[in-house]
Amino acid sequence: MKIFVYSTHRFEKPFLLKEANNQHELIFSAYSLKLNTAKLAKDCNAIIAFTSDDLSAEVLNELFHNGVRYIALRSVGYDHINLSKAKELGIKVANVPNYSPYATAEHAVTLLLAVNRKLVLGQKLMKLNNFSLDELVSFDLHQKTIGIVGTGNIGAVFATIMKGFGCRLLGFDPVENKELQLKTGIIYTSIEDICQQADVISIHCPLLPSTRYMFNSKLFGLMKKGMLLINTARGSIIKTSDLLIALENQTIAGAGLDVYEKEHDIFFRNHLNNVIIDAEFDALRNHKNVIITGHQAFLTREALTEIAQTTFFNINKWEKGEATKNEL
Repeated sequence: MKIFVYSTHRFEKPFLLKEANNQHELIFSAYSLKLNTAKLAKDCNAIIAFTSDDLSAEVLNELFHNGVRYIALRSVGYDHINLSKAKELGIKVANVPNYSPYATAEHAVTLLLAVNRKLVLGQKLMKLNNFSLDELVSFDLHQKTIGIVGTGNIGAVFATIMKGFGCRLLGFDPVENKELQLKTGIIYTSIEDICQQADVISIHCPLLPSTRYMFNSKLFGLMKKGMLLINTARGSIIKTSDLLIALENQTIAGAGLDVYEKEHDIFFRNHLNNVIIDAEFDALRNHKNVIITGHQAFLTREALTEIAQTTFFNINKWEKGEATKNEL
């Protein structure tokens, strides 16, 4: 197949080339997919798209008219594609439904430890020759209550790790993980109960209509004062304006975020010579008790290998005229 790869990053290109195994003609581009870049895929059978690419109905129309019949998403999430339009056009779409859950779960734990122990603030103070400890008091995780919102593959790994810290685990998920219950003793309850009891909440659920802005002023109003919030799932699960208020009134003592609701035009790019105009993002990244990473939780060699493998598993199935189990 002739395949156009949008939003190519240096870190992933070697993994994609290895799995392509010289069986396909790959055209790599750093350009993200938008209406005005869809024409770059002219005469290509397929495209490989990233989570930051625009796959709206208008863009899908343009891709179809340029000959694209297959879209391989190199991501788990597919909230950036209009699936009904793709189906209407007859464009087949597949994602990477899972890859190393350890990558994201371990990053969530990293954010939790860094926020709780105020590592970034401590580094900033140290570089100013301020070695006083007055602003760096944290708490033991041992015997604390951890609320886990979403106990799929990633949430389950996170739960297992936190069990090792000696934490009490509460879970919220429409589908209860019985194996996880036996393994960790996690107790399933309502999201409201989690907010009222948890010292830490870590978000691992998908972005759906039912979870968009799930964490808003209503839930923040139920939380224990001084709790910590971690999000490595999707940015729009949290209403940023409400989070900023909760940080200001210290309901939330700290937040570790790998995602942001308006990250589309910010993350995955080098803005060294640009000015980012986003007041809420600036408020978050300048808050002394907030750590933001640029959607990098997935970024391990193991995860990149599995993403590339599944991407080309899907493409190879299509080339043979077969359906792939990962079609959406």
